[in-house]
Amino acid sequence: MTPTQLRAYLAVVRLGSVKQAASELSITEAAVSLHIGKLRRELGDQLFHRTAAGLAFSPGGLRLASRAAELVGLQNRTILEVSQAGNGRRLLRIAASSLFAEYAAPGLIDLFAGRADDLNVELSVHNPRMFDSLLHTRAVDVAIGPQPSTVDDSLRCTRFLQYQLVAVVGPQHPLASVGSPGAAQLRDQVWLLGPSAAADTGTVPVLLRRLGVAEERQQIFQSHAAALEEAQRGHGVALAVSYAVARDVGSGRLVRLAGPAVRGDGSWATLTLADTGRATPAAELVRFATTPRATQAMLKGSGVHVGRFRPSIHVTLWS
Repeated sequence: MTPTQLRAYLAVVRLGSVKQAASELSITEAAVSLHIGKLRRELGDQLFHRTAAGLAFSPGGLRLASRAAELVGLQNRTILEVSQAGNGRRLLRIAASSLFAEYAAPGLIDLFAGRADDLNVELSVHNPRMFDSLLHTRAVDVAIGPQPSTVDDSLRCTRFLQYQLVAVVGPQHPLASVGSPGAAQLRDQVWLLGPSAAADTGTVPVLLRRLGVAEERQQIFQSHAAALEEAQRGHGVALAVSYAVARDVGSGRLVRLAGPAVRGDGSWATLTLADTGRATPAAELVRFATTPRATQAMLKGSGVHVGRFRPSIHVTLWS
């Protein structure tokens, strides 16, 4: 068995499709099938077969999925530890939801990384539903995003910051003069949204579902800041974290819509593996995120010094 074969198999298990696995791994479907075929021959097990309802995994296939996650995670961890030992620096890999990455991560990373001269921080943005997989395969050390409703025993969840999501419009927008718009009025608007609206968990999609906003009424931009710029021009309704737009609301560049229908309360939390050591950078970050200094830094939202931040770049094409 090779790591490449195991990664291909894990992608098929997680996504339930050879086609989707190939897309995620940026290889052809034939390559994925080749990797799976070699595993089948070496292990003497079909691992899974196709049914009308999708893929059905054999007992051996399920056992391999569990072991493959451990083996790939061990490889990732070994590569990281060898690299750290070779260059004398530590690396903290953070997976974050898009809302947290844009509104709170810069201030937190700047202050936390500034406490240690030997630490580099790598931040990548993911759909929160991928956090479990990223942690179990040790692709990241800590995940930060909306507090999950349930957490299994293999993970540790620590809530550290509550926030309020609000709806805003430009001063020339028709709703700017409405005291508290009703649900029907809101559903008829154009909604200008950041990448968090494309996820299936979190405060933004929950609020949109609660209002019953149709997909054709939603315009998703490459960032929440871009959506707010369009809202300032009066082109629709945008959602934002309240503290991030307080200055624009105070200056009149944006108008906050009133009423409970356009407000959502959320919490950000850290997720780590339950067996994470107490002396690791991930454990240090979890403890630090709950401190008043960290809260102040996140609310302030200072930028990150280039020497402290090594981002992972992910490109998404919207159709």
